[in-house]
Amino acid sequence: MPNIYDETVEVARRTMVLFFVVDTSGSMDGSKIGSLNTAIEDVLPEIKQISQENVDAQIKIAVLEFSSGARWLTPAPMEVADYSWNYLNADGVTDLGAACAELNAKLSRNAFMNDVAGSFAPAVFLLSDGEPTDDYKKPLEDLNNNNWFKKAIKVAVAIGDDANKDVLKEFTGSSETVLTVYSPEALKKLIRFVSVTASQIGSKSSGVGKAGVDEASSKQDEFIKQITGADILDDEENLEW
Repeated sequence: MPNIYDETVEVARRTMVLFFVVDTSGSMDGSKIGSLNTAIEDVLPEIKQISQENVDAQIKIAVLEFSSGARWLTPAPMEVADYSWNYLNADGVTDLGAACAELNAKLSRNAFMNDVAGSFAPAVFLLSDGEPTDDYKKPLEDLNNNNWFKKAIKVAVAIGDDANKDVLKEFTGSSETVLTVYSPEALKKLIRFVSVTASQIGSKSSGVGKAGVDEASSKQDEFIKQITGADILDDEENLEW
């Protein structure tokens, strides 16, 4: 009779979804969208490695682009190992409100947060270079009332001085989590740093419970410490696009 203790039981890991919310409006055309495409494509192998080595959680990717409207490039969160970045093009206006509405709809156990093993609070990474062109106030208010979004690690990158940093602060909840870049190299460096740091912190179990408020708050605080303490934008000699 086989010994039941000789059997290996694989415990299902919880999921942490890393959301990329990307402005692909016409003002992003050229080196901005080009640098963004290259940076996200280059950082995916690092996120894949973090996921593979993590005993607590596997990391999945979800991508939402917004310009004239908003659309998901991932029909559901995808395992990093199975995801290949498709280069984005830039055209249209900046419908941030449409992006907030789409994100709010998917941050639900009936949608993207339905992993049977459970989910850590997600990480949400917004990149934009402009001003909202639609009525974003009510969709953003609804999003800010979403419990998954409240618990999420949130960060926004303002690409150049034309980005409305006050709106980005409304999205992330704090000025510390709105970071500004002025050159292609700085954008690439920041995308890598933020993606890796959010993945490392967001997919780590703190032992407080399943995506509890204390757990989520401590992760956001840890993330803020990491980004404010890091000297990641020290080579902005060429402040132009």
